[in-house]
Amino acid sequence: MQVEQVTGRFGGRVTGLDVSRPLGADRVGQLRDAFDELGVLFFPGQRVLTAEQQLALAAQFGEIETPPLLTRQSEHPQVLIVEFEQPRGSGADIWHSDGTHTEKPPLGTFLQAHVLPDRGGDTCFSCMYSAYDALSPAMKVMLDGLTAQHSTEMLFARTRSRSQQYSGDGNLVSEPPVSHPIVTVHPRTGRRRLFVNSNYTVSVDGMSEAESDYLLDFLFDHVKSPEFQLRYQWSVGDLAFWDNHAVQHYAVADYSQRRRMQRVTLRGDTPVGVGETDGA
Repeated sequence: MQVEQVTGRFGGRVTGLDVSRPLGADRVGQLRDAFDELGVLFFPGQRVLTAEQQLALAAQFGEIETPPLLTRQSEHPQVLIVEFEQPRGSGADIWHSDGTHTEKPPLGTFLQAHVLPDRGGDTCFSCMYSAYDALSPAMKVMLDGLTAQHSTEMLFARTRSRSQQYSGDGNLVSEPPVSHPIVTVHPRTGRRRLFVNSNYTVSVDGMSEAESDYLLDFLFDHVKSPEFQLRYQWSVGDLAFWDNHAVQHYAVADYSQRRRMQRVTLRGDTPVGVGETDGA
C-alpha cells in the first residue's frame, strides 16, 4: 500500500489496496493515521462495491451512522444513494460539512462513484486546518472562544422543492438549533480547524444579528480560497474517505446526465472546542 499526498496542504491517494477485502489492523491503523493527517483519502480504480461491502469497509474505522433521510433509490437503511441528473439546488452544490445541525455530527464519509456523466460531476474539498491556519493571530484569538448555532433552517429553505426525492420527512425542520465551537480541536492530533459551514451555521452566539452575519459571511467566503482546496475528477469505482469535521466538500453541479454515488457515514462525537478536554 502506498499513500501519496496530492496537494501541498492535504489529501492523499491510496494505491496498492483492494478495499473490498478485510484490511487488517495494521492497514487500518496506517490509513487512520493518513486520514488524520491529510483529511481526505482517495482510493482510485476500486471495483464497484455492494452496499454490504462498503458497510464492511466503513465498520473497520468506526460505528456506522444511519442516515436521517434516504433517497428513493436507497435500498439499504444505512447506505445512502445520491443520484441526480439535474443537480443544481440539491444542497450539495454549496460548501458544507454534513449533519452539523446534530449534537454529534458524522465523523467521516465513504463515497464511491457508481455511475458518472460523460463530463463533469467533480467534487471539491476544502481543508479547514489550512483555513484556520491562514487567519490572523487576532482573528484566531477571537474565534477560539466563540460558538455558533447550527440548524436545518437554511438548507431546507434552499432544497424544499426537492423534498419528494426522499423517502421520509425525518422531522428535521422542527429540531432546535445546536451550538458548536467555531474552532474545534482534533481529539488525537490537537490540530485546530474551522467548524462553520454555509448549509447549517446560522448565527454566532452572543453577537447581534449584524455582527453575526458579518463574521459568518467572512468565514464562508474565506473557506472558498483555492489555497485550501482540491478538486477530484471521478472515475467509476473511485472511493473517497474524508473527515467530516476537518474537510468541507462541494459537489459541482455542471452535468445533465445520470450521476449515482453510494455513501456510508461514520458516527461522530460532540465537537471539542479550544480548551475543552473531551466531548462531555
